[in-house]
Amino acid sequence: MNKKTENTPQVEQEEQELFVHHRFEVDKGQEPLRIDKYILNFVSFTSRNKIQQAAKAGCVKVNDKVVKSNYKVRPYDKITVFMPNPVRENEVIPEDIPLDIRYEDDDLIVLMKEAGMVVHPGHGNRSGTLVNALAYHLGVLPDKSEDKDRPGLVHRLDKDTTGLMVIAKNDWAMTHLAKQFFERTVHRRYVALVWGDVEAEEGRIEGNIGRHARFRQMMTVYPEGEEGKHAVTHYKVIERFGYTTLVECRLETGRTHQIRVHLKHLNHTLFNDEKYGGDRILKGTVYTKYKQFVDNCFKLLPRQALHAKELGFVHPVSGKELFFDSEISEDMVKVLEKWRRYMS
Repeated sequence: MNKKTENTPQVEQEEQELFVHHRFEVDKGQEPLRIDKYILNFVSFTSRNKIQQAAKAGCVKVNDKVVKSNYKVRPYDKITVFMPNPVRENEVIPEDIPLDIRYEDDDLIVLMKEAGMVVHPGHGNRSGTLVNALAYHLGVLPDKSEDKDRPGLVHRLDKDTTGLMVIAKNDWAMTHLAKQFFERTVHRRYVALVWGDVEAEEGRIEGNIGRHARFRQMMTVYPEGEEGKHAVTHYKVIERFGYTTLVECRLETGRTHQIRVHLKHLNHTLFNDEKYGGDRILKGTVYTKYKQFVDNCFKLLPRQALHAKELGFVHPVSGKELFFDSEISEDMVKVLEKWRRYMS
C-alpha cells in the first residue's frame, strides 16, 4: 500500500471539532483499490461503513467529481472527503436534563436551546451540556461501540445564545445534514439587538474571521483576508429604538461567533455581549435615569441579545424541505418591550 502524499484536515464550519475535510493525492505506483478501503487506511477514528455513508451522501469526490464507494482509485487521483469528526463516546456522561424538543423522528431532533447551556462537553464544562442531555434522551451510553448510532452535532450555538438547533440521530443523518451546512444550503435566520442606530435598512458584511492575536478566546475580523476564514452575514433592520436597533441576520457562512464579530466590526456590538464589549453603554445620554434604565435591561437579559429564530433544511431521508420558526426568548422579549416603552 502506497502512503498518501497529502492529508490536510481543514475546518469548514463553526467549531473546529465538528467536521473535517481530508485531501489525498494517490501515489503513482498505487494499484487499483476500492476508494472506501483506500480512505480507511488514512482516516483515523472512522469505519468503512461511515466512509460508505459519506460517499452515498455525495461527500467523497475524485478530481472534483462525486464517486461511489466502489470506485477504484488510480495513480494521481485527487481525493477529497468531507466527514463529521467522531465524538469520543467515553467523554459523554448521560444526564437527565430537560430538553425543549420541537420536532423528532427516527433521524433527527429539532430543539430550542436555552440560555446558559453549553452545547458540548469541554474544558471546564464536563457536565450539564446539551450533549449530556441528548445522550440521556437517546439512551446513548459511554461504552457504545464506534459503529453504533449516537447524537451528532452539525452546528452549534454559543452558550448564551438561544434558539433552534438540529441534531442528527444516526450516521446517515449526520453526514447528510453536515453536507447541507457545508454547502450553505441551510436556512438560518437570527434576531439580534445591537447598540446604535444602524444606518442602512439592510446590508452585507463580508470579512474573514479568525482568532484574535492577543485574546485567543475571542474572534476578530481580518478585512484584508490575510488571516481567518471567509465569512458573510446579511442583515436587515426590523425595529429602531434610537440608541439600539433590532436586526435580523442571515448566515451565508457559519464561523465561530460570526454574527457577534461581524456586527461589532460594523460598530454595532450586540447588546450586553460581555466578551465583545456590549455590556456597557455604547450609545445614549449621560443622564442617571438612562444609565439606570440600561442597567435594568442588563439585569433582565444577562447575556448577549441573540436568538436563532428560524431553521430550514432538507430531511436527510424523506427529502422534504423542513422549516421551523421559534418565539424570541422571554428575557429578550422583556428587554425589547422596555426599549419600546422608553422610546415612546
